[in-house]
Amino acid sequence: MYVSHLSLLDFRSYEAVDVELEPGPNAFVGRNGRGKTNLVEAIGYVATLGSHRVANDTPLIRAGAQRAVVRTRVVRSERASTVELEITAGKANRARINRGQLGRARDVLGILRTVLFAPEDLALVKGDPDGRRRFLDQLVVQLLPRAAGVLSDYERVVRQRSALLKSLRGHRAAGREPDLSALEVWDARAAQLGAQVLAWRTALVRALQPAVAAAYEQVSDADGQAHVGYRSRVVPDGGTPDVSGPAPVEDLEKAMLAAIQEQRPAEIERGQSLVGPHRDDLTLDLGGLPAKGYASHGESWSFALALRLASFRLLGGAAEPAAPDAVFWDPDHGSDADPVLILDDVFAELDVRRRERLAELVAQARQVLVTAAVPQDVPAQLLGARFEVGEGTVRRA
Repeated sequence: MYVSHLSLLDFRSYEAVDVELEPGPNAFVGRNGRGKTNLVEAIGYVATLGSHRVANDTPLIRAGAQRAVVRTRVVRSERASTVELEITAGKANRARINRGQLGRARDVLGILRTVLFAPEDLALVKGDPDGRRRFLDQLVVQLLPRAAGVLSDYERVVRQRSALLKSLRGHRAAGREPDLSALEVWDARAAQLGAQVLAWRTALVRALQPAVAAAYEQVSDADGQAHVGYRSRVVPDGGTPDVSGPAPVEDLEKAMLAAIQEQRPAEIERGQSLVGPHRDDLTLDLGGLPAKGYASHGESWSFALALRLASFRLLGGAAEPAAPDAVFWDPDHGSDADPVLILDDVFAELDVRRRERLAELVAQARQVLVTAAVPQDVPAQLLGARFEVGEGTVRRA
């Protein structure tokens, strides 16, 4: 698949811009602060309904505007689909597909798939667990778009359950014994939704592991050092669940409900939901040691690149797993199932060897979008269509 056209209205720094893109490499070149990243951020947003730079949508709307519009034309198997997203501050975003009626934004998920490499990726290794959870969930949604609704519902349940826990803490602090009947209802709902999220995440980790190990070896020359796992408090001993085989959702639901009940006194005391996928972590080990805290800067970059390369292979179907995880995979595979690769100012961050290896590994992708401050930062393997980016303008060079 590839994006053949991008149109922005009041998105970030752009009042209005239209860009015709090509299959193969496309490079956006311009000085820092001119809006290169805004262009690829918009394309990534169509695929994931999220930004790799900010946690909410408000900064995506140009200062002084009420809404932003992102429109793309996505070509897959020679069939083109037009996707339009309307981002409005303080309101639910809406989407239009092929000039149909405006509907829910998440209806567009699955039409475009992207894998984005950015300097922020280093936080996947060195940062907090929430970034790694977001990495897993965005990948799950691209593989299985219907998961977006479950993830959204789970987040809502956690918020409402936490609000109830704070209220119960207040009752207890005032010397009144709290009524737990309402909490039990939310416990059951949290366990039901959380178990499904756990099942998807652990299935994804099983599929990622061999792909990450292979990709790390390719970018770093280090054989078999990288390992990914999944740590969850739902497991009774608080350790890492066995991700070598799928766990039935029903078993995970029972385990999560038991863990919630065990932690109930602590949850009421702290006024927080302490059990569930919102507290879990993707573990990254290098040579048997946690990458965070032990890996060098170069090793951390190699691990971050390996996570993105593994994502590319899974999204394109090159690392299709065994039958138990087949629910993740689009049956319409083939060369045009490859996601669009976005390399946002990555090459300036890498040493020469890693730049060359990454360029070699991605050069054959159906479409690669590169941003760079100067033309020299674009590797020779990725020379193709070039665009000069100025203040609010994009011009084919």
